[in-house]
Amino acid sequence: MSGTPPRADNRPPYARIASHYRDLISSGQLSPGDLLPSIKALAGLWKVSTATADRAMRLLREEKLVQGIPGVGTEVLSRPISLSTGAERHDRSGRTQSSWGVGETSSDHAAELTEAPDDVAAVLAISPGANVIRRSRVYRDGHGIVAHSTSWIPAEFAAALPELVRSERLSGGLSLDLIASATGRRVATRVDEETARIATPDDLALLGQPSDTVAAILVMTAQFVDDDGELLEYGVDLGAPGRTRRTISEVLE
Repeated sequence: MSGTPPRADNRPPYARIASHYRDLISSGQLSPGDLLPSIKALAGLWKVSTATADRAMRLLREEKLVQGIPGVGTEVLSRPISLSTGAERHDRSGRTQSSWGVGETSSDHAAELTEAPDDVAAVLAISPGANVIRRSRVYRDGHGIVAHSTSWIPAEFAAALPELVRSERLSGGLSLDLIASATGRRVATRVDEETARIATPDDLALLGQPSDTVAAILVMTAQFVDDDGELLEYGVDLGAPGRTRRTISEVLE
């Protein structure tokens, strides 16, 4: 049987153990209230010291995924309702050829060649009202809408890639993947920004919220730039109210 051998996992043992249970919690295979094995049982199961097993559980406690209950064990907590960004979807697509997170789907795909609003024109360095490709979609999971996502793409790509202006989900990857394949222009730099604001009536409509809702939302933007400093796409994601934006970094000692 041919194929590429799996890449060696060079992370320290405590990080591998924490990652294993983090994935089980994120995927729903472990539910709130479930108990993880004891430190002694973990040490035996993973063939590590009890200190290493305890460090793995301490990491999950710091991430608010579990809590220790004296005399009972380590319990899975209710998971925050997560919020993923367009930048993360771009990274995920490069790894898995899918932009969806765990349990996510996308719908309401729409596209058109339209006049650029002033703020978008400023980012794309074009005249206000000049043509631009606008693509939008809604990401959902089991809790409802995750985010409303809009991609603003220079109109020049419409001729080479007419599918960019069709109101349907793209096949063959994200718009940036198709642009790279058709033109050879690839993302060299990405600029990410996040801003919190009170949701406007337009925001609430896009996020499926009642019009009288008063809520803060996170607006996440990403500028994708090629080697020549030319913008390939400007992405704007509106995160649904009540979502938690979380990043996890492993610190090497």
